[in-house]
Amino acid sequence: MLDDLQTELSLRGFAKNTEKTYRFHNQKFLEFCKKTPDSVTESDIKSYLAHLLGDNREKSSVALARSAILFYYNEVLKRNFADIKTPKIQKKLPIVLTKEEIKRLIDAATHEKSKLLIKLLYASGLRVSEALHLKVADLESEQHIGWVRGGKGGKDRMIILGAQVIDDLKVFLHLRGITTGYIFVGKDGRPMTSRNAQKIICNTARIAGITKPVTPHKLRHSFATHLRESGEDLRVIQELLGHSSIQTTEIYTHVSTNEKRAVISPADTL
Repeated sequence: MLDDLQTELSLRGFAKNTEKTYRFHNQKFLEFCKKTPDSVTESDIKSYLAHLLGDNREKSSVALARSAILFYYNEVLKRNFADIKTPKIQKKLPIVLTKEEIKRLIDAATHEKSKLLIKLLYASGLRVSEALHLKVADLESEQHIGWVRGGKGGKDRMIILGAQVIDDLKVFLHLRGITTGYIFVGKDGRPMTSRNAQKIICNTARIAGITKPVTPHKLRHSFATHLRESGEDLRVIQELLGHSSIQTTEIYTHVSTNEKRAVISPADTL
């Protein structure tokens, strides 16, 4: 079951994580309604989504389940289910670390690999999966840049790394005798897992005494916000982050606080 969904996802070039997510949500839905795909109705889908909301799932998670299920029934099975809504997702501004907190995080790292990972994520704005799948061949050391191959949406893009991170990468690779393949390798020879990277950064933040929730993605937010605060063009930031829409990048205009902090309160002019 769901082989036709897998075929369509593969033909469209969806990322492996997206394929896995879409299959998961459709499998869970069929387990819930106890029907075959050809007998599913709009009411079944609404009941399942209502069940998820009643189970206190995040609105964003329910919206993702809706997208996955409708992709299968509308795009693959051509059922044209149109009247299925979920609550609007509340738009929250991303949590960003200050530059001082970034320095504390780097200094608190207890292993060179952990320190390099934190520096790389902040210096480049990479998604954690992109950083962990970065290969030696993706680096252009002389130019202080690198390349994401087959990133989100199957796109290649250039990333900035900076002179300091390039120097750190050279030392790290030399000491470990890494000349080809992945930069961040686990004990099994495969790329470090995202879960492991999350754990490293969370533990390092605790050691650094940072009370904000810190994740690899928070470093990406910090990269973009600090670029925006330094006056970098929004279109350039969009390309560096790999956003398909400028609207996604525009949130960093709202997160940036430099201009707001410079505003004088009318109470101070009385």
